[in-house]
Amino acid sequence: MSDPRPDTEGDVERPEEEPPLFDFEIAEPLDPAVAGRFKDLAPRLITAFVLLAVGGAAVMIGGLVFTALISICVGVMLWELATMAKAGPKRTVLLAVVGGTAVFAATVVPVGFGLPILMMVPMTAIAFIRKRRRLIVGFSTAIALAGLSLTEHLTQFGVAWMLWLIAVVVTSDVAGYFAGRMLGGPKFWPRLSPKKTWSGTVAGWIGAGLVGWIWVVWQDAGWETVGISVALAMMAQMGDIAESAVKRKMGVKDSSNLLPGHGGLFDRFDAMLGAALMLLVIESLSEFPPVPGVG
Repeated sequence: MSDPRPDTEGDVERPEEEPPLFDFEIAEPLDPAVAGRFKDLAPRLITAFVLLAVGGAAVMIGGLVFTALISICVGVMLWELATMAKAGPKRTVLLAVVGGTAVFAATVVPVGFGLPILMMVPMTAIAFIRKRRRLIVGFSTAIALAGLSLTEHLTQFGVAWMLWLIAVVVTSDVAGYFAGRMLGGPKFWPRLSPKKTWSGTVAGWIGAGLVGWIWVVWQDAGWETVGISVALAMMAQMGDIAESAVKRKMGVKDSSNLLPGHGGLFDRFDAMLGAALMLLVIESLSEFPPVPGVG
């Protein structure tokens, strides 16, 4: 005679075993003898040089030219974001136009009027976007704020400190790219960004710190500049990871195919967006640029 009592043994929830503290996925370093180990380097470099030339010219000219370039970039990145979410052509274009226009307008009017104009970006997403609404609202807000941060940073602190920001982000990215591929080692966050390693991540911090040291000497700034530079590199890497998470969520490899070797503008400037957002915090909480001898 069978036992009428239900078998509940299999329903007991067992505590999940915590993995070892130092259990990492390992990326093997590339063999220097392997031909074509940097096969994607050439298109990446060519595109990067073009972007640096256009961006550098806009930085040097400044004013409305730089504001217009940032506004266009914001519009394009919002278009890429909404396109990845399959929001529909009309809604995608609407978000892009509103975003680019709002950043331009928020820059040229007093900040008290500019901020509500800028907030029209997430409000447009709330009103018109149907798919992935929460994700688009959050990221569209971040992109718009980062655009305003970049224009205000150049206006308030000048070309030298704009070049510092660019140098921190670019150096962190380049150092991380080469160190990660040549050294390999434990992976940073394999689920979201399978190619990133801790060796590349730390190399990016070191590169950013060196840039900060150069600006301490060149601009006679306080030594806090080194720490701020490393913090910006960390936030830039978080911007990169966040964009990777978005693409994984959307099931796409690149945000678009506008930039050979890089994908889209969102792919290329995700790190700059993270750093620009960090600047909003830094410049509101502390004196910037750091003054020598002031702690």
